[in-house]
Amino acid sequence: MLQKITVIGAGNVGATCAQRAAEKELADVVLVDVVEGMPQGKGLDLCEAATIEMHDALITGSNGFEATAGSDVIIVTAGIARKPGMSRDDLIKTNAGIVHNVVAAAAKLSPQAVLIIVSNPLDAMCHVALKASGFPPERVIGMAGVLDSARFRFFIAEALDVSVENCHAFVLGGHGDTMVPLPRLSNVSGIPLPELLPADKIAALCQRTAQGGAEIVALLKTGSAYYAPASAAVEMAEAILKDKKKVLPCAAYLTGQYGYNDLFIGVPVKLGKGGVLKVMEIALNAEEKAALDKSAEAVRGLVKTLSDLGF
Repeated sequence: MLQKITVIGAGNVGATCAQRAAEKELADVVLVDVVEGMPQGKGLDLCEAATIEMHDALITGSNGFEATAGSDVIIVTAGIARKPGMSRDDLIKTNAGIVHNVVAAAAKLSPQAVLIIVSNPLDAMCHVALKASGFPPERVIGMAGVLDSARFRFFIAEALDVSVENCHAFVLGGHGDTMVPLPRLSNVSGIPLPELLPADKIAALCQRTAQGGAEIVALLKTGSAYYAPASAAVEMAEAILKDKKKVLPCAAYLTGQYGYNDLFIGVPVKLGKGGVLKVMEIALNAEEKAALDKSAEAVRGLVKTLSDLGF
């Protein structure tokens, strides 16, 4: 294949990203991880599955970055989950160090790539990746809004007993408790959501969306979500590789849009060749803007923590 995707981190999210991308035949995939044998084994397993799934994408596993050279898209899933007794600052420091190192190494070998950041805390890690890569901001994008909006869309479909294909929703803001679902701008085949559900039911769906990741962690007990996050990252990669100019909610670097500067936060963007082609500004009412301001302040707090830690 002519195009190449690198996925850094061969855990559940990374391996599923490789699977989704390969089965869509978007590109050949290089799966990178520090654990000896793991990316090679998962890559070989996925290649053997290709004969059944009927695609010709090649998945290569590697413990180094040489095989990633010339990548068009780099998806970064590397990092650790928060462990018992670990403070938020400890988690940020550990993952910032990991993301900085892997992005710096990969960016050097693929200077024209677009970075899609999945590692958490996501909005903060986008700032680390921007600095580590030296890329222009439009080529560093965080995967959050696509995932959060997908969860919201499923909850809407479930509540109304309709096809997920008919449900459209946007979730803006940081990837966490302060995210901002927008029921006013969500719809089912063009019918505004507030005309289909009462306010208390919509509020419950919004709350469940904000807690979507935590709900899955509580059920799994030993891990976190990976199927939907991987699908979200690969949808973004497809829009970039195919120059689809698709409008998706992503963590993008803002330079005055929505009243914010020098901040990665979830907003609708047009994605195509080269990354973010345009930040789409939509008119928010006072309540929505106040919620987005609160979310932006939470992200700024994470960025300040990074600065205090030397990143």
